[in-house]
Amino acid sequence: MRSLENARATCESFLPGLLDKLAGIPLDQLETAGNPGIELFRAHGGPALVIPKVYGGSGASPVQAVEVLRAIGAQAPSLSVAVTMHFFSVATLFALADSVKNSGMEWALLEAIAEQNLLVASGFAEGRPGQGILSPTMSARPTQGGFLVSGSKQPCSLAHSMNLLTASVALPSDSGDGQMAVILIPRETPGVTVHPFWSSWALAGAESDEVRLTDVFVDEQLIMRTELGEEGELDELQTVGFIWFELLISSCYLGMASALAERVLARCRGQVSERAALVTRLETAALLLEGIGRMVMDDETSNEALAKTLIARYAAQDAIGEATRTAVELLGGMAFVRAADTAYLAAVTHGLSFHPPSRSSVSEPFVEYFSGRALRLS
Repeated sequence: MRSLENARATCESFLPGLLDKLAGIPLDQLETAGNPGIELFRAHGGPALVIPKVYGGSGASPVQAVEVLRAIGAQAPSLSVAVTMHFFSVATLFALADSVKNSGMEWALLEAIAEQNLLVASGFAEGRPGQGILSPTMSARPTQGGFLVSGSKQPCSLAHSMNLLTASVALPSDSGDGQMAVILIPRETPGVTVHPFWSSWALAGAESDEVRLTDVFVDEQLIMRTELGEEGELDELQTVGFIWFELLISSCYLGMASALAERVLARCRGQVSERAALVTRLETAALLLEGIGRMVMDDETSNEALAKTLIARYAAQDAIGEATRTAVELLGGMAFVRAADTAYLAAVTHGLSFHPPSRSSVSEPFVEYFSGRALRLS
């Protein structure tokens, strides 16, 4: 499959040897808790992928990051989802540059991640029913030099392998309304603990357990306050983070569906017209994500860019779902019952629909946006 091979070539250029190592491990082992995938990713320099070269990183562009994650998703679904949370967190640090450069924290953080292959977990509000991704999961109370933070994130990918945790937190304010901020916490900080949470066999290798904070001290310099615009739109930090997240998480599931389509092509299953239609659906998703990646490369990270990103994500989600169903049907019942990989890949591709924001939650904001208002996701 030409586009998947191109994605693999991009991955090989940035993370040489990683895909070969992953290919040597059966899928059922890669997808279980405690698998070696995350440490292989770390050992091959993965944490530095999207960090600019000026900070000692690999300098992959958003388009190249999409290809790398597609290639990893086709080989190791759990790993792709786990490291997406790292890339999302690191990309958010870029947007924090103006907030931390005066203290030298920008260079220190990004260089440390790149040079020491540190992994950053994301503690935003994903996964909490009825609560948006931006709703703080942590609360804080002031103390000398910073805040004491308590709360939990469940699930939190990379829970066991992370070196740093980013999270949303509600800070007390004079008005009585909690101000949202983003915090950065080293894993070894006293009060940070990890507890079992993920009970599904699907994507179990992503280390998506509970990370709990109990009176964790966070230095004032590691707290970045955020604000909403006049119409309730997200600020630049949140918008950039959202765009990166939607782009990268969609790429993971594109890779999973691509692995199924590749099996269809290799076995010449179905009519040639059916195979052509299958690949066309996946390439539609790939082109949509590439377009968003190029938009980010052109520094288009406005509220309008966020709307375009979500439109592309939902369209790609539909294309991935349809391609998955078609691929499974063309591979046939015997492949489904006798090849565990087929059933597993078919199951996990549905995961994209569970990542925020849900389609139903943005229906009203979308209607308002297309009527001329800013897109509001708060």
